[in-house]
Amino acid sequence: MAREARTFAVIGLGSFGSTVASELTRFGNRVIGVDLDEKRVAHMASTLASAVILDTTDEAALREAGIDQYDVSLIAIGEDIQASILTTMNLKVLGVDTIWVKASNRTHHRILSKLGADRVILPEQEMGRHIAQMLNNPIVQDYVSLGNGFSVVNVVIPERLEGRELKSLGIGTNHDLRLLGVMRGTEYRPCDTANQILQEDDKLILLGKRPELRRFGDTL
Repeated sequence: MAREARTFAVIGLGSFGSTVASELTRFGNRVIGVDLDEKRVAHMASTLASAVILDTTDEAALREAGIDQYDVSLIAIGEDIQASILTTMNLKVLGVDTIWVKASNRTHHRILSKLGADRVILPEQEMGRHIAQMLNNPIVQDYVSLGNGFSVVNVVIPERLEGRELKSLGIGTNHDLRLLGVMRGTEYRPCDTANQILQEDDKLILLGKRPELRRFGDTL
């Protein structure tokens, strides 16, 4: 059964907000984009289900636009901290179910958290940590931090390991890691056999703590 599409209101159509709105639309969701800038709204009008020019610091304007009827709101205003805070307060008053907000600094983050935002994000810091992780270990193509020191990473098999058996890497024996699967191109291969023969550019999906993941990466 197909997943029922959710509805999203993205407030602030700068680089960050417009990217999120476009991707949510591509995933099959209904998205309304909101901004005070007429050019930004016009630029997204053909991409989103709806795009409107709106002052989101005005509670009545938000209500009239029906923003309270959307499942999730993302406030991506960022630089205008006052507008971001007032918009968050207005959405809370309107009873929006889920509110995510982009923060521009840690003070802004603390204020938004106190106001009851469901998730506050600092995109630059989060992306910075992401890039640092990949620069620190070049065989790691991507990773997701799960908290408490655990991460899931994609590790690329180099050419010199082509033809080796999967079990020769010592995952789960020499290395305290869990193999979740192998991606070969766009094909997912379960890890139910340790005799699987590796190919160059296979991606191992690994779960473990960061120090052990780094130690494993050094062995490759």
